[in-house]
Amino acid sequence: MSSILQTLVSPYARSITGQFLRKTQQANRVQRAFLLSLVRRHQSTEFGRRYQFNQIRSVEEFLARVPVLSYRDHQPYTEKIARGESNVLTSDLVVYMNMTSGSTGQKKLIPVTARSQRMRNKAHRTGLCFGLEALRTTGRSLGKILVTSAMEWFGETEGGIPYGPVSANHLRNADALERHLFAHPYDALAPSDNLARHYVCLLFALNNPNTRFIGANFPVLALQLAQYLEAYADSLIDDLERGTIAPWLNLEPHLRSRLERQLSPTPQRARQLRQIRDRTGRLTPILAWPDLSLITTALGGTSDFYLQRFPEYFGDIPVFGGIYSSSETAFGIYRDFNDSGSILAIESGFFEFVPSSQWNVEQPTTLLAEEVQIGQHYRILITNYNGLYRYDIGDVVEVVGFCHKTPVITFRHRRGGLLSSTSEKTTEFHAIQVMKQLQQDFDIALTNFCITLSENETPPSYLVNIELVSGQTLSNPDTFLEQFDRHLQEIHTSYAFKRQRNQIPPPRLRVLASGSFDRVRQRLLQRGIPEHHLKFPHISEDRQFLTGVAIEQEVYLSVNCSSFFKS
Repeated sequence: MSSILQTLVSPYARSITGQFLRKTQQANRVQRAFLLSLVRRHQSTEFGRRYQFNQIRSVEEFLARVPVLSYRDHQPYTEKIARGESNVLTSDLVVYMNMTSGSTGQKKLIPVTARSQRMRNKAHRTGLCFGLEALRTTGRSLGKILVTSAMEWFGETEGGIPYGPVSANHLRNADALERHLFAHPYDALAPSDNLARHYVCLLFALNNPNTRFIGANFPVLALQLAQYLEAYADSLIDDLERGTIAPWLNLEPHLRSRLERQLSPTPQRARQLRQIRDRTGRLTPILAWPDLSLITTALGGTSDFYLQRFPEYFGDIPVFGGIYSSSETAFGIYRDFNDSGSILAIESGFFEFVPSSQWNVEQPTTLLAEEVQIGQHYRILITNYNGLYRYDIGDVVEVVGFCHKTPVITFRHRRGGLLSSTSEKTTEFHAIQVMKQLQQDFDIALTNFCITLSENETPPSYLVNIELVSGQTLSNPDTFLEQFDRHLQEIHTSYAFKRQRNQIPPPRLRVLASGSFDRVRQRLLQRGIPEHHLKFPHISEDRQFLTGVAIEQEVYLSVNCSSFFKS
């Protein structure tokens, strides 16, 4: 059956990828056509009238009229859209708002229209077809996909527009074919509790002999899925044997009833999995599904840290990026397995590149797709049908090659840095605001602080590393840690949403010995960083950043917010 399906989809995949590859031979021409079509369509919007889109006839005129803009520049317009106003940034009706965290610490709401959704879906489809073509060359089988992303919205704006993660909107708009590809019922993605959703998806996928793919937004989430499988193996096997869903699971009653009706006892599969678990002492994805063909997840940036642990759970199964994207747009389309380079998604937006020499210039001179150079790092700007114009998202990419005349890019990092246990994107602004408040609340002064992530947990805990000014003491560190968690939830919507659903584990406080940060500073200087360029980070995803410093006290916050001390 798999070979028949492969025979049917291969011509379609070759057609889609062939069309895209032909366009990469004339990147600037495709980009110019995209931009001028967008300008014409949006010339009567409030933004279009302000910048006289009706007079723009070339890329050069667009660059001359419209400045490089941040989210703060777009925010007055997005707030109007959230209140229900139309024809503000786009002439098309806004049907959803992707929510993400901004560099200013405020939530960012990105307009989504039917047209912008089609653009993103087209990029997804092209990435999928490249994946199918690569799969064909490996001889691996097609089949069903296990995903565990939540399809729960965060809420509605004042104007009644739903908002939430981009993945939730994609899942809610999945068509019948997409839903058919899941290794579990569509309703298995509906539970609001993180553990319950993972559990029921795993339960159905374990019983689906055609499970071949695992999809996770980020590598840390793929590892989390694997750890759920290992931790709850006995319960999952028991449920398979009886055709039930564990009664202790925090699952909405109507969903439990609906999902249990789709289960039936499978004692043979339960016996097989129990034998594997008894023989090996554990149950991992590669043991449960030895015919796995592919894992799809985000590549680039901090992904490498987590990908290093994949062989333990997934063996040598190839990893594929699909598309390099964010809440704002699709930036690149991946072409091959185990490759972090993606072809610039020239049909998804109009892209500009800011060379590093221009990063401190308020209105930098930018380069177009065919003008960038291999090996150079650029900040990337986007203009697209979401209503973003010359938008500086802060992503820093490296050009690692060319596909014909179109650059192949790899995401390296966010300018200014972000911290994510899963995908909440905590910024330095968030951290600074919380620490300012805590110093006032507890009448203490800190020499410095840096929030890092724990090394041996998935997902990792926040480690709140603080050094007190000499002579000061923190008499109630447990309350300090509880207040840190509360304040961060108050100012950071995504962190609050994921903490309240236990997707992010409780934070920990580490009180460092006097002089700790000065020793780290000296270490950075010894690495060759010029002193006048040294900006001490208040957040860092570098797990080794504070290696060697003395920890005087470590405080753990339990799930129910009671704390205990470890000396």
